[in-house]
Amino acid sequence: MSEKLHGVETIDPEYQKLNQMTLAGWLDYHQREVVFDKVSWMGIPTLKNVMDLWVYQEILFTLQPDLVIEMGSFKGGSALYLAQLLDQFGHGELISVDLDHSQFMAKHARITTLTGSTQDRAVISQLKELAAGKSVMIIHDADHSQKMVLADLITYADLVTKDSYFIVEDGVVDLFAKDTLLGATMNGPGPLPAIREFLTKDKRFVIDRSCERYLLTYNPCGYLKKIA
Repeated sequence: MSEKLHGVETIDPEYQKLNQMTLAGWLDYHQREVVFDKVSWMGIPTLKNVMDLWVYQEILFTLQPDLVIEMGSFKGGSALYLAQLLDQFGHGELISVDLDHSQFMAKHARITTLTGSTQDRAVISQLKELAAGKSVMIIHDADHSQKMVLADLITYADLVTKDSYFIVEDGVVDLFAKDTLLGATMNGPGPLPAIREFLTKDKRFVIDRSCERYLLTYNPCGYLKKIA
């Protein structure tokens, strides 16, 4: 027996239940069953939603920035992914910032690691120096607490060049109740309220909703485009 989902008839009984899964159900499934041990790039664990990685590729191809700053490194899967994209374009370098690079596995000529907190004065100074005169895009996957995300947005907003992006990851945790796996990720408010507060302070940035067109994103309201 066929059923209709949003007016679309589903007829295969094997996939009927899957086709009726909500977006929230998919996000919970991905967090529970996939992201921590089943996502990798060239053999290196990559704790990302691959739908967002596809969007990163589209943005990078369009912008072809001189410098990508990645805040949060883990084992380096996303750093290698981004560096290899830059290789395809024949342009750009990546700086991956983290408190600890002892687990970092990625090796690539376009990758430089910078160890320390994103709010360390030495790190801030180095990044500003390295970004000087360059077109810059930032991807934030560091401390996800509202306080730290807001601090990083304010600290590094000037580094992002006009028409480029400050991408803030994992605001998805703020969409779920605390008794769910995604909601339990944070002890308090996370990236999403930080983004919204930042946008009231800095009118140079807007949310680019077109980057959420695939719907299954970990970065709600997180694709911040600098328009001025």
